[in-house]
Amino acid sequence: MDRRDFLKTGSIATVGTYLTGGVKTHLMAAPEAEPGKPIAANDNIQIALIGAGGQGQGDTKAAAMVPGVKVVAAADCYNGCLEHAKELWGNDILATRDYQEILARKDVDAVVIGTPDHWHMQASVDAMNAGKDVYCEKPMIHVYADGPKIINTWRKTNRIMQVGSQRVSSIIYWKAKELLAAGAIGTLNMVTVWYDRNSAQGAWEYTVPYDADTTTCDWERFQGTAPKHPFGDGQRFFQWRKYQDYGSGVAGDLFVHLFSGVHLITDTKGPTRAMSTGGLRFWKDGRDVPDVMMSLYDYDKGFNLSVRTNFVDGGSESEGFVFTGSEGQMVIGYDGLTITRVPRESEPGYRVDLFSQPIQKRMLEIYHEKYPIPHPTGPVLMGEEKYVAPHGYSDHYHHLKNWIEAIRTRQPVVEDPVFGFRAAGAALLSNVSYESGKPARWDADAMRLL
Repeated sequence: MDRRDFLKTGSIATVGTYLTGGVKTHLMAAPEAEPGKPIAANDNIQIALIGAGGQGQGDTKAAAMVPGVKVVAAADCYNGCLEHAKELWGNDILATRDYQEILARKDVDAVVIGTPDHWHMQASVDAMNAGKDVYCEKPMIHVYADGPKIINTWRKTNRIMQVGSQRVSSIIYWKAKELLAAGAIGTLNMVTVWYDRNSAQGAWEYTVPYDADTTTCDWERFQGTAPKHPFGDGQRFFQWRKYQDYGSGVAGDLFVHLFSGVHLITDTKGPTRAMSTGGLRFWKDGRDVPDVMMSLYDYDKGFNLSVRTNFVDGGSESEGFVFTGSEGQMVIGYDGLTITRVPRESEPGYRVDLFSQPIQKRMLEIYHEKYPIPHPTGPVLMGEEKYVAPHGYSDHYHHLKNWIEAIRTRQPVVEDPVFGFRAAGAALLSNVSYESGKPARWDADAMRLL
């Protein structure tokens, strides 16, 4: 679906009027149903997976649900993932440790890249140069130098490339964008976002299979250009997000989702400055990235952003966005968003009880001469409206579907490499500030550190 289609899906139909608590609830329209006509075999989009771990498998499963998509190959450095790829998509698929074998195949139209971050740039560049369209998981970059290389290749080859932050396709976030632009909460002045992952799996303590060793795992290929380490107990291979050599910490894994959403909703390219703090508080398991990080960002559109990730408090996982404006708040959750409107006061109010009785009397007379309509008594009434997504709605599927449709039509995707670089560049600014202990600056237009 293109941007106009997304705005259509953001339209609303009222399903309840001032329900419990006075909240008016609207159900956002579901995306259009899949076309009923069958897709001919020669119209199939044949895709391959590079990096067949959890996220790569999830992306490819979602893409394969789109009518007319067939999975024909998978590459991974662990035998067990390659064997599972055959279980998922058939024994006839090509399963290889070397993704160059996939890129050499003429029957592969596009690839999903679900590798560790330090392979994103090279795999994307190689795929586009080989004539393949690309879906690359977030963050698009591992280091800042990756961004221009990907963007230049994308422009040179004229391939379709989608970056994998699914919120950019969400009807919830497009509705938030529409409401903010319409002035639903007045002038935006502050955004607060968080993404807390308080379970062991949420903190990247991924399971290391019992057969993990250097015969089942291609450790040398996995490391690539990263600093060399012994395979050890396999944590670096299977829990790679814990190490700067291969991942980008909480900023690259989680902040980038938040920035993608904020940039879409506020129609901004990125921040100008960041100040970050945090530390390794609980998961002292050899990782070299913090498990708590908090950052403050300045945006030249007149608002500030506060962003946080916490892995340590033992509670449930939590994610949220709060947009605070001059006339209310907009809160985004998993299934929808809520607008709370607070009318602005039309007069300054008064307090005169500190003064003598004659002064109090005269001050009240002066006040009411200037503001002849008495200030209403009692609490200020607040209006609330909630917009909810249809049951079972998946922005993940929606994002992959947008990529597949772009491959068919050669029309732009919703999250191209420029958007992806600006989201990742802003997120990784937290790491720059955290490591230096100083504010870090970013030129979002030029997409470079200052």
